[in-house]
Amino acid sequence: MNVIKHGWGHDTWLADFETEAERRAERGDPDWGRAAALPPELVRSLQRFQVGEDGDGSALIGKADRAGDPVYARAVRLFVAEEQNHARMLALLLEAGGAGTLAGHWSDTVFVRLRRLLGLRVELLVLMVAEVVALRYYRAVRDGAADPLASEVARLILADEERHVPFHCLRLREALAPLPAPARRAVVAAWRATLAAAAAVVAVDHGPALRTLGVRRRAFVTDTVRTSAPMAAAIAATGPTDPAGPAGPVRAPRGRLRAPAGRSGRTLAARARRGGGV
Repeated sequence: MNVIKHGWGHDTWLADFETEAERRAERGDPDWGRAAALPPELVRSLQRFQVGEDGDGSALIGKADRAGDPVYARAVRLFVAEEQNHARMLALLLEAGGAGTLAGHWSDTVFVRLRRLLGLRVELLVLMVAEVVALRYYRAVRDGAADPLASEVARLILADEERHVPFHCLRLREALAPLPAPARRAVVAAWRATLAAAAAVVAVDHGPALRTLGVRRRAFVTDTVRTSAPMAAAIAATGPTDPAGPAGPVRAPRGRLRAPAGRSGRTLAARARRGGGV
Protein backbone atom coordinates (compact mmCIF):
# COMPACT_ATOMS: atom_id res chain seq x y z
CA MET A 1 0.00 0.00 0.00
CA ASN A 2 1.39 3.39 -0.99
CA VAL A 3 0.91 5.80 1.91
CA ILE A 4 0.98 8.88 -0.32
CA LYS A 5 0.89 8.40 -4.07
CA HIS A 6 3.34 10.65 -5.88
CA GLY A 7 1.63 13.10 -8.19
CA TRP A 8 -1.86 12.27 -6.96
CA GLY A 9 -4.04 15.25 -6.08
CA HIS A 10 -7.67 15.32 -5.10
CA ASP A 11 -8.74 15.35 -8.75
CA THR A 12 -6.93 12.02 -9.28
CA TRP A 13 -8.52 10.59 -6.16
CA LEU A 14 -11.96 11.69 -7.35
CA ALA A 15 -11.38 9.88 -10.64
CA ASP A 16 -10.16 6.81 -8.75
CA PHE A 17 -13.30 6.73 -6.59
CA GLU A 18 -15.49 7.13 -9.69
CA THR A 19 -13.65 4.33 -11.49
CA GLU A 20 -13.97 2.07 -8.45
CA ALA A 21 -17.71 2.78 -8.28
CA GLU A 22 -18.07 1.65 -11.88
CA ARG A 23 -15.96 -1.46 -11.25
CA ARG A 24 -18.02 -2.35 -8.18
CA ALA A 25 -21.28 -2.00 -10.13
CA GLU A 26 -19.96 -4.24 -12.92
CA ARG A 27 -18.59 -6.84 -10.49
CA GLY A 28 -21.74 -7.12 -8.43
CA ASP A 29 -22.13 -8.58 -4.96
CA PRO A 30 -20.89 -11.83 -3.48
CA ASP A 31 -23.33 -14.71 -3.65
CA TRP A 32 -25.45 -14.01 -0.60
CA GLY A 33 -27.42 -17.21 -1.26
CA ARG A 34 -24.55 -19.18 0.25
CA ALA A 35 -25.16 -19.85 3.92
CA ALA A 36 -22.35 -18.51 6.10
CA ALA A 37 -21.04 -20.66 8.95
CA LEU A 38 -19.92 -17.97 11.41
CA PRO A 39 -18.70 -18.83 14.93
CA PRO A 40 -20.59 -16.91 17.65
CA GLU A 41 -17.41 -15.00 18.60
CA LEU A 42 -17.01 -13.78 15.02
CA VAL A 43 -20.69 -12.88 14.76
CA ARG A 44 -20.45 -10.60 17.79
CA SER A 45 -17.27 -9.02 16.45
CA LEU A 46 -18.67 -8.42 12.96
CA GLN A 47 -21.81 -6.91 14.47
CA ARG A 48 -19.71 -4.30 16.30
CA PHE A 49 -17.70 -3.46 13.20
CA GLN A 50 -20.92 -3.19 11.20
CA VAL A 51 -22.16 -0.55 13.63
CA GLY A 52 -18.89 1.33 13.13
CA GLU A 53 -19.37 1.35 9.36
CA ASP A 54 -23.00 2.44 9.63
CA GLY A 55 -23.87 6.13 9.32
CA ASP A 56 -24.61 8.81 6.77
CA GLY A 57 -21.29 10.67 7.00
CA SER A 58 -23.08 14.01 7.19
CA ALA A 59 -20.60 15.58 9.62
CA LEU A 60 -17.59 14.68 7.50
CA ILE A 61 -19.32 15.78 4.30
CA GLY A 62 -20.30 19.11 5.86
CA LYS A 63 -16.73 19.80 7.00
CA ALA A 64 -15.38 18.80 3.57
CA ASP A 65 -17.83 21.22 1.93
CA ARG A 66 -16.70 24.04 4.21
CA ALA A 67 -13.04 23.32 3.40
CA GLY A 68 -13.59 25.11 0.10
CA ASP A 69 -12.34 22.45 -2.34
CA PRO A 70 -15.30 21.11 -4.35
CA VAL A 71 -13.24 18.32 -5.92
CA TYR A 72 -12.17 17.04 -2.50
CA ALA A 73 -15.75 17.36 -1.25
CA ARG A 74 -17.00 15.19 -4.13
CA ALA A 75 -14.30 12.60 -3.41
CA VAL A 76 -15.37 12.54 0.26
CA ARG A 77 -18.94 11.76 -0.80
CA LEU A 78 -17.72 8.77 -2.77
CA PHE A 79 -15.58 7.67 0.18
CA VAL A 80 -18.69 7.84 2.38
CA ALA A 81 -20.59 5.76 -0.18
CA GLU A 82 -17.89 3.08 -0.05
CA GLU A 83 -18.13 2.98 3.74
CA GLN A 84 -21.88 2.68 3.42
CA ASN A 85 -21.38 -0.26 1.11
CA HIS A 86 -19.19 -1.92 3.75
CA ALA A 87 -22.01 -1.66 6.28
CA ARG A 88 -24.45 -3.11 3.77
CA MET A 89 -22.20 -6.07 2.95
CA LEU A 90 -21.51 -6.81 6.61
CA ALA A 91 -25.25 -6.75 7.35
CA LEU A 92 -25.89 -9.19 4.48
CA LEU A 93 -23.04 -11.43 5.64
CA LEU A 94 -24.52 -11.53 9.13
CA GLU A 95 -27.93 -12.30 7.62
CA ALA A 96 -26.37 -15.16 5.65
CA GLY A 97 -25.02 -16.43 8.94
CA GLY A 98 -28.42 -16.25 10.59
CA ALA A 99 -27.64 -13.18 12.69
CA GLY A 100 -28.86 -9.60 12.77
CA THR A 101 -27.20 -6.24 13.31
CA LEU A 102 -26.86 -4.13 16.46
CA ALA A 103 -28.61 -0.83 17.03
CA GLY A 104 -25.42 0.64 18.47
CA HIS A 105 -22.23 0.00 20.42
CA TRP A 106 -20.34 2.12 22.95
CA SER A 107 -17.09 2.08 20.95
CA ASP A 108 -18.75 3.61 17.90
CA THR A 109 -20.39 6.29 20.06
CA VAL A 110 -17.01 7.28 21.49
CA PHE A 111 -15.39 7.55 18.06
CA VAL A 112 -18.25 9.58 16.61
CA ARG A 113 -18.21 12.06 19.49
CA LEU A 114 -14.44 12.48 19.29
CA ARG A 115 -14.54 13.06 15.54
CA ARG A 116 -17.18 15.76 15.81
CA LEU A 117 -15.40 17.77 18.50
CA LEU A 118 -13.57 20.18 16.19
CA GLY A 119 -12.90 20.72 12.51
CA LEU A 120 -11.97 18.58 9.54
CA ARG A 121 -8.40 17.99 10.72
CA VAL A 122 -9.46 16.39 14.02
CA GLU A 123 -12.26 14.50 12.25
CA LEU A 124 -9.75 12.93 9.86
CA LEU A 125 -7.20 12.14 12.57
CA VAL A 126 -9.79 10.21 14.57
CA LEU A 127 -11.19 8.62 11.42
CA MET A 128 -7.68 7.47 10.50
CA VAL A 129 -7.43 5.65 13.84
CA ALA A 130 -10.48 3.60 12.89
CA GLU A 131 -9.21 3.05 9.35
CA VAL A 132 -5.81 1.73 10.44
CA VAL A 133 -7.38 -0.58 13.02
CA ALA A 134 -9.75 -1.80 10.30
CA LEU A 135 -6.82 -2.68 8.03
CA ARG A 136 -5.52 -5.22 10.56
CA TYR A 137 -8.97 -6.48 11.51
CA TYR A 138 -10.21 -7.19 8.00
CA ARG A 139 -6.88 -8.79 7.10
CA ALA A 140 -7.38 -11.12 10.07
CA VAL A 141 -10.90 -12.01 8.88
CA ARG A 142 -9.78 -12.46 5.27
CA ASP A 143 -6.91 -14.76 6.21
CA GLY A 144 -8.35 -16.51 9.25
CA ALA A 145 -12.07 -17.01 8.67
CA ALA A 146 -12.98 -20.59 7.81
CA ASP A 147 -16.13 -19.45 6.01
CA PRO A 148 -15.51 -18.53 2.32
CA LEU A 149 -18.21 -15.83 2.24
CA ALA A 150 -16.80 -14.07 5.32
CA SER A 151 -13.32 -14.20 3.80
CA GLU A 152 -14.57 -12.77 0.51
CA VAL A 153 -16.44 -9.89 2.16
CA ALA A 154 -13.38 -9.05 4.27
CA ARG A 155 -11.19 -9.10 1.15
CA LEU A 156 -13.46 -6.63 -0.66
CA ILE A 157 -13.63 -4.29 2.33
CA LEU A 158 -9.88 -4.49 2.91
CA ALA A 159 -9.18 -3.51 -0.70
CA ASP A 160 -11.23 -0.33 -0.17
CA GLU A 161 -9.59 0.47 3.16
CA GLU A 162 -6.14 0.18 1.57
CA ARG A 163 -7.21 2.97 -0.82
CA HIS A 164 -8.83 5.07 1.88
CA VAL A 165 -5.70 5.42 4.01
CA PRO A 166 -3.54 7.20 1.38
CA PHE A 167 -6.53 9.38 0.45
CA HIS A 168 -6.80 10.63 4.03
CA CYS A 169 -3.02 10.86 4.44
CA LEU A 170 -2.86 13.32 1.56
CA ARG A 171 -5.46 15.61 3.10
CA LEU A 172 -3.91 15.41 6.57
CA ARG A 173 -0.49 16.21 5.16
CA GLU A 174 -1.94 19.32 3.54
CA ALA A 175 -3.81 20.27 6.71
CA LEU A 176 -0.75 19.93 8.96
CA ALA A 177 1.73 21.53 6.55
CA PRO A 178 1.21 25.11 7.85
CA LEU A 179 2.18 24.05 11.39
CA PRO A 180 5.79 24.30 12.60
CA ALA A 181 7.71 21.01 12.46
CA PRO A 182 7.63 20.46 16.27
CA ALA A 183 3.85 20.93 16.28
CA ARG A 184 3.41 18.49 13.40
CA ARG A 185 5.52 15.91 15.19
CA ALA A 186 3.53 16.40 18.40
CA VAL A 187 0.21 15.95 16.57
CA VAL A 188 1.43 12.79 14.87
CA ALA A 189 2.86 11.39 18.13
CA ALA A 190 -0.49 11.99 19.84
CA TRP A 191 -2.25 10.31 16.91
CA ARG A 192 -0.05 7.21 17.17
CA ALA A 193 -0.60 7.04 20.93
CA THR A 194 -4.36 7.24 20.37
CA LEU A 195 -4.08 4.53 17.73
CA ALA A 196 -2.18 2.25 20.11
CA ALA A 197 -4.83 2.75 22.81
CA ALA A 198 -7.66 2.11 20.33
CA ALA A 199 -5.96 -1.03 19.02
CA ALA A 200 -5.59 -2.30 22.58
CA VAL A 201 -9.28 -1.69 23.28
CA VAL A 202 -10.27 -3.51 20.10
CA ALA A 203 -7.92 -6.38 20.92
CA VAL A 204 -9.59 -6.81 24.31
CA ASP A 205 -13.15 -6.25 23.09
CA HIS A 206 -12.73 -8.59 20.10
CA GLY A 207 -10.30 -11.01 21.75
CA PRO A 208 -12.48 -14.13 21.38
CA ALA A 209 -12.96 -13.46 17.65
CA LEU A 210 -9.27 -12.77 17.13
CA ARG A 211 -8.43 -16.10 18.77
CA THR A 212 -10.86 -17.80 16.42
CA LEU A 213 -9.08 -16.11 13.51
CA GLY A 214 -5.67 -17.20 14.76
CA VAL A 215 -4.44 -13.76 15.86
CA ARG A 216 -3.15 -13.02 19.35
CA ARG A 217 -4.22 -9.83 21.04
CA ARG A 218 -0.67 -8.55 21.50
CA ALA A 219 0.18 -9.31 17.87
CA PHE A 220 -2.92 -7.39 16.75
CA VAL A 221 -1.83 -4.29 18.66
CA THR A 222 1.81 -4.56 17.62
CA ASP A 223 0.98 -5.04 13.94
CA THR A 224 -1.47 -2.14 13.95
CA VAL A 225 0.99 0.30 15.52
CA ARG A 226 3.86 -0.86 13.31
CA THR A 227 1.91 -0.30 10.09
CA SER A 228 1.17 3.27 11.16
CA ALA A 229 4.84 4.34 11.07
CA PRO A 230 5.02 5.22 7.34
CA MET A 231 1.62 6.92 7.59
CA ALA A 232 2.85 9.10 10.45
CA ALA A 233 6.01 10.00 8.53
CA ALA A 234 4.02 10.92 5.43
CA ILE A 235 1.49 13.03 7.33
CA ALA A 236 4.18 14.95 9.21
CA ALA A 237 6.27 15.67 6.10
CA THR A 238 6.10 18.79 3.96
CA GLY A 239 7.07 19.56 0.41
CA PRO A 240 6.60 17.42 -2.68
CA THR A 241 6.15 13.70 -2.25
CA ASP A 242 9.26 11.64 -2.96
CA PRO A 243 8.33 8.46 -4.86
CA ALA A 244 11.31 6.68 -3.28
CA GLY A 245 10.36 7.82 0.23
CA PRO A 246 8.13 6.23 2.86
CA ALA A 247 5.26 5.92 0.41
CA GLY A 248 7.22 3.39 -1.65
CA PRO A 249 7.15 3.02 -5.43
CA VAL A 250 4.48 4.71 -7.45
CA ARG A 251 1.69 2.60 -8.82
CA ALA A 252 -0.57 3.67 -11.65
CA PRO A 253 -4.27 4.07 -10.85
CA ARG A 254 -6.25 0.86 -11.21
CA GLY A 255 -8.53 0.95 -14.20
CA ARG A 256 -9.04 3.98 -16.36
CA LEU A 257 -9.16 7.38 -14.72
CA ARG A 258 -11.49 9.88 -16.25
CA ALA A 259 -11.60 13.59 -15.76
CA PRO A 260 -14.12 14.42 -13.02
CA ALA A 261 -17.55 14.41 -14.58
CA GLY A 262 -20.86 15.71 -13.33
CA ARG A 263 -21.55 12.46 -11.61
CA SER A 264 -21.68 12.62 -7.80
CA GLY A 265 -21.72 10.16 -4.95
CA ARG A 266 -25.50 10.16 -4.83
CA THR A 267 -25.80 7.33 -7.37
CA LEU A 268 -23.50 5.01 -5.48
CA ALA A 269 -24.99 6.01 -2.15
CA ALA A 270 -28.42 5.03 -3.48
CA ARG A 271 -27.03 1.68 -4.56
CA ALA A 272 -25.53 1.19 -1.13
CA ARG A 273 -29.02 1.26 0.47
CA ARG A 274 -27.93 3.45 3.35
CA GLY A 275 -25.33 2.45 5.94
CA GLY A 276 -21.69 3.49 6.15
CA GLY A 277 -19.93 4.60 9.31
CA VAL A 278 -18.07 7.83 8.75
